[in-house]
Amino acid sequence: MAKTSAAPGGRKQDERARARSGNPARRGTAVRAAKQPPTLGDWVAATRPRTLSMAVSPVAVGVGAAYAAEGYHLVIALLALAVAVLLQMGVNVANDYSDGVRGTDLERTGPRRITSSTAVDPARVRTVAIVLLGLGAAAGVALAVVSQQWWLLAVGAACIALAWLYTGGPRPYGYYGLGEIVAFLVFGMIAVNGTVFAMLGRWTEDSLVLGAAMGCFAAALMLVNNLRDVDSDRAAGKRTIPTLIGRVAAKVLYGILMLVPFGIVAIYALALAYGPFVLLVLVVALPAVVIVAMARTTRDYVTALGLTSLATLLFGLGTAVALWGGITGFAL
Repeated sequence: MAKTSAAPGGRKQDERARARSGNPARRGTAVRAAKQPPTLGDWVAATRPRTLSMAVSPVAVGVGAAYAAEGYHLVIALLALAVAVLLQMGVNVANDYSDGVRGTDLERTGPRRITSSTAVDPARVRTVAIVLLGLGAAAGVALAVVSQQWWLLAVGAACIALAWLYTGGPRPYGYYGLGEIVAFLVFGMIAVNGTVFAMLGRWTEDSLVLGAAMGCFAAALMLVNNLRDVDSDRAAGKRTIPTLIGRVAAKVLYGILMLVPFGIVAIYALALAYGPFVLLVLVVALPAVVIVAMARTTRDYVTALGLTSLATLLFGLGTAVALWGGITGFAL
């Protein structure tokens, strides 16, 4: 009986097809060209510093809200900041690893990723992600011990699981259009209210409202990132909000997410001495909205991402200062 043999190169073509697939069930080994070992800059870039404002800002707002309710605690503030930043860095590196081994980043047009663009062993990237998440967990344990709010351990464990499962695991939720929703909850509602609860043993009306404001910024950061990668994500089968609802609708949603926080803070502008100054952050936010609305190239989205991150940071720090200053402002 004659044997049927595969066409030359057929196996390699199949491997490349699997590598490009964003479907977790179709994993394969990416065909790598000659690549250089990762540099220190590559490792730093893997943590995506531009997105760290979504970790710093909600904690700052939470500290400000707690101070306004007369419950400030320096050690708790620093531990909450450490938890947020380390988890954000961890999820970014974990995302780099998971998308790299799935082949999702093979055709990307944005900034290069360490797993898919260098000669690094993916296991090293995974180890770095685990270490960062582990350090975040350690800071979380310390936070629970100092604050005596033991339920924070459960919240922290859930956040670590969400960090890994964003693009990791058998059914990563980042591949099903849920990334922005989780970002809103974790880096908005949970980060702000968790910080306040650790200090006061309760949350406040301010923390609930401002948690939603910071959640909008966190979702906007993720959304503009996904808008930048919409073509490569669609080709890889990765379902994000832009691939599901289209560029135009996603751009409208981005504009809403960027402007809603200013509507919220306008309420505080009438009551707090320094509240009106927070509205000046619109000088940064509005150009970001315009750039995204008119974006045609990857560079446009990268610029908008930087402005979104800056607006998030300035809004968070400005709101925190306004809350600290209170109704009368700082005595000089």
